[in-house]
Amino acid sequence: MQIHFQKMHGTLNDFVVFSDTENRIALSKTAVAQLCDRRSGIGADGVIVVRPSASAHFFMDYYNADGSTAEMCGNGIRCLAKYVYDNGLLKEKELLVETRAGIKNVSLNMGKDGFVESVEVDMGAPIFDPSEIPVSISAQQIPVLNHPLEVEGRIFHCSFVSMGNPHCVVFLNEDIEKFPSAYGPAIENHFLFPQKTNVEFVRVLSQSHLSMRVWERGSGETLSCGTGACAAAVVGILKKFVETPVAVDILGGSLLIKWDGSNATVIMSGPAKLVYYGTITL
Repeated sequence: MQIHFQKMHGTLNDFVVFSDTENRIALSKTAVAQLCDRRSGIGADGVIVVRPSASAHFFMDYYNADGSTAEMCGNGIRCLAKYVYDNGLLKEKELLVETRAGIKNVSLNMGKDGFVESVEVDMGAPIFDPSEIPVSISAQQIPVLNHPLEVEGRIFHCSFVSMGNPHCVVFLNEDIEKFPSAYGPAIENHFLFPQKTNVEFVRVLSQSHLSMRVWERGSGETLSCGTGACAAAVVGILKKFVETPVAVDILGGSLLIKWDGSNATVIMSGPAKLVYYGTITL
């Protein structure tokens, strides 16, 4: 089977993207892992298949690098939006994208060359109920902030939120660039998280600026995570460390996150880039 793909990235969180609007291609976990392998395949943090939707313009069929499916990917949905517009699948600058976490409203910002340069996404309202994240704890107060969690002989004070996928946000006062990444998988696979979790290690730089490293469920440490940046900003606002809008620096760049609190939705803005295109045989 030949696949005509585009390699894309959002703040260096990279993806193999292709269209299957007739639902002819079924991807196995092995096939996804092969595509994402950085030595024997194309190399990526995940695979995005543009599929038809009965309730939106398109469905984002997203896979982690290990072949598991994910509910949502913030950097990935920006790349999908650029893909469908730049390739003529849709010529509207406002579109609806169905994901496993629901339908997202997406707005396109054009560059001088007429192609999509950046994308704004309404990510929906954050979810704090542990049963819906999910986190296996009985919470007397929601949202759950600063829950002590011991892994690898160290206690972390964790805050839990879902942005359509589960997140464990940890604020630190140390240099996160030198922070041991081994704590990521230990938290991801902790028994508290029945569906595993994404992990954000965050440091406050100012009242409007955060720095973050992320360990993504099913992909390992990545250079960026859009839903993770949203989760970090939301928790930072709840803790009164920052005020909206919040710039979140990740290893691959920066994302702008807006959240007005309470039941408001989270708005994420950031770039989407085409790296190259080609054909691969699976």
